[in-house]
Amino acid sequence: MERESAIAMVKHIYFLSILLLFNLPAQSTELVETLQKVKPSVVAIGISNPTGSPRIRLIGSGFVVSPGNRVATNYHVIANPLDESRLEQYVVLSGHGTVFKVHPIQQQKHAPAHDLALLTIAETLPALTVSDAPLTAEGSPVAFTGFPITQVLGLYPATHSGIIAAQTPIAIPVDNARNLQLAVLKQLDKPYLVYQLDAVAYPGNSGSPLYHPDKGEVIGIINQVYIKSSREAVLSDPSGISYAIPSQHLLNLMQQPN
Repeated sequence: MERESAIAMVKHIYFLSILLLFNLPAQSTELVETLQKVKPSVVAIGISNPTGSPRIRLIGSGFVVSPGNRVATNYHVIANPLDESRLEQYVVLSGHGTVFKVHPIQQQKHAPAHDLALLTIAETLPALTVSDAPLTAEGSPVAFTGFPITQVLGLYPATHSGIIAAQTPIAIPVDNARNLQLAVLKQLDKPYLVYQLDAVAYPGNSGSPLYHPDKGEVIGIINQVYIKSSREAVLSDPSGISYAIPSQHLLNLMQQPN
């Protein structure tokens, strides 16, 4: 009897192994193909200073949405006031590596309570599709592409993958208490659900699109990472827990009149 049970267990493990061998390459292949569509739409957000060194300081990520001249990012990425006496301004950068183009921002729309911003530029770029579906189920595979540690690594987009670990109420939708406004504080009385991810995000990933690996449809925007000890230790000792704002809130902002 014990021998039969052992044989049955071995068969079960063998069957699961075969399933993994067939499924994992397919998922990897899907993401490889999806990235060809996603990466041209991922942009960086920076601060331009004509008299500074460097002239452009990269601070976050974003991605192009319909109709192609709008860029979605986090509100906290572009929330800090700039030094007008030094001609500082927020800009969008498209391209890759040392070949890139700087796009001045012509118009902005904000949703601070959901940590979202929509930036309008003059040029039309490839846009990603933003999902209007309900919240994606826990356990679903996801990926996000952006510019982690942007100022150090430069314009070389990196992709991370994981799963949706939970749908959890948000606590504070900005990275710094100084950025909290009265309207935001009122919203905290009515917390909304965000995605908790089993995936590692880093400074610079804020504003990265969170999408389905098989088709590249955006389901959220990376906006926070859980820090275990200090901000300085987030690189050497990452928590592996990140958060994203669901895409329905971005769609609401996109549909608002200018």
